[in-house]
Amino acid sequence: MSLRYVQAMQRSFSAVVRSRILNHPSDFRSISRGCNVFINHRGIDTKKNVAGLLFDHLTRIGLRPFLDSKNMRPGDKLFNEIEEGIRSSKIGIAVFSPRYCESYYCLHELAMMVENKKKIIPIFVDIRPSELHVKYSHSCPENELQRFNWALGEAKYTVGLTFDSINGDWSKLLRKASNAVIDNLIASEGVLMSDNQAV
Repeated sequence: MSLRYVQAMQRSFSAVVRSRILNHPSDFRSISRGCNVFINHRGIDTKKNVAGLLFDHLTRIGLRPFLDSKNMRPGDKLFNEIEEGIRSSKIGIAVFSPRYCESYYCLHELAMMVENKKKIIPIFVDIRPSELHVKYSHSCPENELQRFNWALGEAKYTVGLTFDSINGDWSKLLRKASNAVIDNLIASEGVLMSDNQAV
């Protein structure tokens, strides 16, 4: 990707975000202070493109996304940090890619998001939902495989975004994904405010 292309994407994205903030100023201020977005992805496939760009864009607009390669430091306990990131988030983005299901960690994170009842926004990159299957492994206990299959079923039958990394429009993907995150965060804030007013 050229520098000009990335800059054009950033300008386009910024215009959309400015418009969204003008339409929902009080909701957005609340969200920017307290919400997190957990980005679940297979690093070998998407860390340097979809996941990394999403992290940068969400950070730029004042949200606090969690991406393992950006948030974790040498010495951090892997599972502790990731589990805390999932628990503290309100939205999960699951970036599905061709090698996603080969990773125990990806499936474990996905299962945790589903178990913690997080709203999940799936992004299918270079793969169809029907092509996602948990790979059988002798080293993985049967109960874990069942847990992963259940979580994968929950996520892949959720309406999401699809993207072809060779022919797709990157700025359109980032705009749609960011809009979906903002919409869901605003909706979750509205539910929380209603619950608090009812009490």
